[in-house]
Amino acid sequence: MKKILVAAIALAIGASFTACANTNSPANNGGDTPAASSGSKTVGIAMPTKALERWNRDGEYLKKLFEGAGYKVELKYSDNNNDQQNNDIQSMIADKVDILLVAAIDGEALTQTLGDAKSANIPVIAYDRLIMGTDAVSYYVSFDNYTVGKLQGEFVRDQLDLDNQKGPFNIEFTAGDPADNNATFFFNGAYDALKKYIDDGKLVIPSGKKTFEQVATPSWSTDTALENMQNTLASYYAKGEQLDVALCSNDSTALGVAQAITSDYNGKNTPIVTGQDGDIANLRNIVNGIQTMTVYKNVNNLAISTLELAKAILNGETPDAGLTDRFPSKAVFDTNSYNNNVKDVPSYLLDPTIITKDNLQELVDTGLYQWDADHKYLESTASTT
Repeated sequence: MKKILVAAIALAIGASFTACANTNSPANNGGDTPAASSGSKTVGIAMPTKALERWNRDGEYLKKLFEGAGYKVELKYSDNNNDQQNNDIQSMIADKVDILLVAAIDGEALTQTLGDAKSANIPVIAYDRLIMGTDAVSYYVSFDNYTVGKLQGEFVRDQLDLDNQKGPFNIEFTAGDPADNNATFFFNGAYDALKKYIDDGKLVIPSGKKTFEQVATPSWSTDTALENMQNTLASYYAKGEQLDVALCSNDSTALGVAQAITSDYNGKNTPIVTGQDGDIANLRNIVNGIQTMTVYKNVNNLAISTLELAKAILNGETPDAGLTDRFPSKAVFDTNSYNNNVKDVPSYLLDPTIITKDNLQELVDTGLYQWDADHKYLESTASTT
């Protein structure tokens, strides 16, 4: 990695993790409002699945955080089943929750249910995934998802020194779930960062798959990503052709892609493999040199920011850009970039950051991870308590 990139990342990650280091206790309610002010209000939290590690982290941490602030919490996981998530949310509406936090399985499958929430005067926060096709969504809180992909693309640019090297280098893309609105932002951010080099011929896509639709991975499935990459390697790299980059939008797809590369790739090099989320298996792959980087989105910061937004709504405030002063890390208030086909949803977007083998200790410093006893790989502190 070029020295200038390392320095920039170090500054950015230092600021981000310093901010979250003081806020990673579930007892911290994220601001100065005392827990008693929450009264008997109930927060409904709808998570998509327990099958992906990150949603377990998000759901359980949100529950602890809101309960620590004095709220009652209903937390439901919907097993990646749209009908179940609709039923789960309908159940929370029937229980008269005061606010809903929803990480949608399918951003277009909740229109009627959230219409019922609006009729019941229950505000809805879209959590990390934009909910489409409804005016019932009050706010969206996430990370800057286009920047997630952009960071991946820029990382590849700098690792290959594309501004100075002639190439050509071979690259293949693996994108995310078409039902997840964020997936297109991730892909577009990465592709846009690299488009110049693709157009110039410095980056070549031997499979010819250069659109989101061609490389999408339903349900972010590790097995599907594995199968797709196996097919790509068999079709375009079977004779020892060199794969230089496998740009994967998240860690669950990167896990499958890395497995295919380690078992089916005949090239003599180790390709760059990108990811996102900081899943344990992927962090271990980073330690072992199988995956190159992941874009980390701090659960603490997202959860605490969501708490501050929910508190403001429940206290009768009209959240605006000033609310970001209560957040534990840098964020922007965006009122026109995230349209759900019905309205521009006011959005709070937090900064993501890059994790490589060189700065894993900074990830440990968040308090969400720890080294194993032999200091060879990372463990989640949540799994050891």
